Formats: sequence, C-alpha cells, structure tokens
Amino acid sequence: MRSGNSTITLLLCIAILVVAGIACSSASNTGPVSNTAPTNSANTTVANTTTAPSTPKNIAGNYNAEGTNPDSGAKYKASLVITPRDDVFQFSWKSGTNDYDGVGVTNDSAVAVAFTDGKDGKGCGVVLYKINSDGSMDGKVGYWGENKMETEKAVRKSGSDLDGEYDISGKNPEGEEYKGSLSVKKEGLGYMFNWSAPDPLECFGIRARNLVAVGFGGKQCSFVGYNIKPDGTLDGRWGFKTSKALGTEVAKKK
Repeated sequence: MRSGNSTITLLLCIAILVVAGIACSSASNTGPVSNTAPTNSANTTVANTTTAPSTPKNIAGNYNAEGTNPDSGAKYKASLVITPRDDVFQFSWKSGTNDYDGVGVTNDSAVAVAFTDGKDGKGCGVVLYKINSDGSMDGKVGYWGENKMETEKAVRKSGSDLDGEYDISGKNPEGEEYKGSLSVKKEGLGYMFNWSAPDPLECFGIRARNLVAVGFGGKQCSFVGYNIKPDGTLDGRWGFKTSKALGTEVAKKK
C-alpha cells in the first residue's frame, strides 16, 4: 500500500453484499440530508495482485438516484454520472445545489465507492477484495484522482476464516511494486485491517460472503457499496460505523 497517514483511523466501512451493498461515512459525517447525496474525503494506499486486473463492468452512464439517510431515514434525490477512467470509475452526484465526487472499483457484481463533498476528493480511497477458496485475497484499489487502479495480493500465513496474518504484494498506480504484511481481526460487525506495506495503516471493513470492502481516508470521506443488478440498476446501502440503521440508494439509468 502507499504510505498513508498512520494517525488516521477510518471510522467507516463498506459492506458489499451479493444482493446489496453498504456505504459508510465517518462518525463526524451524518451523511446526506433530505434531497442531498452522501458526503466524504481521505488519504492512503493499497496494491496489485499477481494476476492482471479484470476489465471493469461497464456501469458508465447517467442515473437518477433516490435514497434515505442512515438512522433518520430522511429521503433524498440526486442525479449521478458514472464516467470510466481507465481502470476505475468516477462517480459524480448532484443533489440540489450540492456536488459530490468519488472513485469506484468493481468486482463481479459489486461496486465499492469512496466519495467526498464538492469536486475534490483527494485522499479518498477504497479497497474491494475477493476472497479465494484457499483463503487468499485479490484486491482492487481505487484512489480519487487516479485513473489507474492499484491491485494487491494477500496470502494468509495463519488464522482461520478472514481473521489472520497475511503476506501482501502489490503494485501501485505508478507501477511500483511493494511487499508488506496485513493483519485482519474481527471487531463488532466487521473487521479491523492493519497494513504495514511499508507504512502502517488501520481501517475498518465488512465482509459479505466472498467479498470484503474497506474504505480509507480522513473524516471527510464517505463510502458506498452497490450491487449491480441484471438490468444495470445499482442497489446500494450506506452508513457509518455507529449507524443503527443503514441508509439506502438505488440508482437507475436514465
């Protein structure tokens, strides 16, 4: 992973489900208000798998989005434009007079997005792992402002299920290879991810079946996870670590 701010611990997470995704935002972010889309901002890094990244699903297009805020359930509407940027996708929301911008990566039928208020999400990022049958993980990493995706391979050395110690290797968007370690530990509804590759980084993530997503960055970053339905509809969930009830967002192509 790239050097991250080791003093920042992500308070949010993303859950990618087979039938639904979740987005999370930092505790300081209450999320979108009525007629407003979700909010965010961040700073960190991840890496490259030993296999070539698969071609991202073509989710590009113009969407109408409707959703509810975490906990309060307040409703909002927004327009969403998804633009392909080489290996990743740019997500741009407009809700009333408010703008939100983010970066997303896809894996199978899931999309994980990190986004922020306004049009400058520098530092925001998201990792979407696919868990293999042997317990290893192949990760795709998106950084706001980076058109190239970073990939990471995590091979478990010890532990069971998702918990354990991993050796990681990857390649950042600039093509620089790196190696390091990753510790994953169950905590509450999700897992704490602690990287040393070579700099320390701690983030929170949630698993759903063979996918696990982790958002990273500062308190201004928010994260959303979608399931890509057969008709192209994006069915998402979002919230923050302390949410008692998740927010929702459904985006349909115009």
